[in-house]
Amino acid sequence: MTEIKAFILDLDGVVTDTAEYHFQAWKRLADEENVPFTRQDNEKLRGVSRRRSLELLLGEHRSRYTEEQIEEMMARKNSYYQELLQEISEKDFLPGARQLLDDLKKHGLKVAIGSGSKNTRTVLTRLGILNFFDGISDGYSVTRAKPAPDVFVYAAGSVGVPAENCVVVEDAEVGVEAAIAGGMIAVGIGPKERIGQAHYCYENTADIDLNQILNGEA
Repeated sequence: MTEIKAFILDLDGVVTDTAEYHFQAWKRLADEENVPFTRQDNEKLRGVSRRRSLELLLGEHRSRYTEEQIEEMMARKNSYYQELLQEISEKDFLPGARQLLDDLKKHGLKVAIGSGSKNTRTVLTRLGILNFFDGISDGYSVTRAKPAPDVFVYAAGSVGVPAENCVVVEDAEVGVEAAIAGGMIAVGIGPKERIGQAHYCYENTADIDLNQILNGEA
């Protein structure tokens, strides 16, 4: 059985949920650009990079815009999102997230964040847990976004643990794909149709059975 030495957690959807803030920011941008955008559309952006999210949002309208305009829109959306982030506080932990962090430390495991967001440190600071993690891998750490495994490989390196001894906790399909591509154990959070290829699947963070994972139980 593989000895597990580290857990790498995605941030959004595992530790906290900023999906509503992302939706509001993208919706504001879409309205300004007269592009239709719904909550259902927003679901397609889960775990996707900012540039790819904008491309999905624009769809057939993408050809209207120059590269300079694309850059400006990404910056504009991020400014809207950062405004909303000021509302985040310790009350915004997802159920079970704070307990999971404490339990991982009690087991003597290294704990890292592996998130594609460039706002990762801001969110961790607002939650009061920036200094909790042994390593942080975010949108500034790597070039290739999920489903490339880079953000998790970087996280593993940041805590000095080989990929095969790492568990990744993810709520997005592309994140689960990235973990598996990196040779790590994948724990999926959410509905099976989204994260079903993960080695372990739980409905939410509070349902994670740490002993099941550490003992390698199917």
